[in-house]
Amino acid sequence: MKKISALLIVLSSFAMGQKLSKDEISLINKGDITTALPIYQITDTHQHSVLLTKSKDIQPKDPNTEILVNRMKESLLQTDGRVGIAAPQVGINRRVVWVQRFDKPYKPLEYFINPVITWKSEIQNLGSEGDLSIPEFRDLFYRSKVIQVEYDDLKGIKHKEMVEGFTAVILQHEIDHLFGILISDKKKADAAKSYIKTDAYMDSNSSVR
Repeated sequence: MKKISALLIVLSSFAMGQKLSKDEISLINKGDITTALPIYQITDTHQHSVLLTKSKDIQPKDPNTEILVNRMKESLLQTDGRVGIAAPQVGINRRVVWVQRFDKPYKPLEYFINPVITWKSEIQNLGSEGDLSIPEFRDLFYRSKVIQVEYDDLKGIKHKEMVEGFTAVILQHEIDHLFGILISDKKKADAAKSYIKTDAYMDSNSSVR
């Protein structure tokens, strides 16, 4: 019985995200923990390697997670009008992102812990994107117009919501970072795809307005 209980505790720990390593904790707490963390660049070999590494889930209630979340926000606020950031961009391969919510009043910044896109619309947007970690690179990319995302907050409470428009684009971009996908590489992969321009219509007798 004790063995089964111990196994359940271990499985529960993995379900909520693996514990941070000593190196990760050291990096998260380096210097003044109320200040921004440096943003990693592809121009540095080690930093580029981190950016290409797939991220793991993180434990929402770990006090170090809150420090990471807060410092990531400071890092984003110090950029020139950028709208999102992912934990790998500050050197931590964990599933945390910040996104500006253009779909909400006053366009607030919000964090997402362990975000998972559970559904994407087939209808795509085509828009311009840049990246904090790739200097002087900008191009046009296709992204799903609407997505459904599930995520945790710092209290460990799970959330699910539909996100659309530019905010959905930002979320897809940042979640790509959690899989080690950079827009420079996405551009190469997308070159093999083709898209058909479509128009959307509504029944004039529809009650939906």
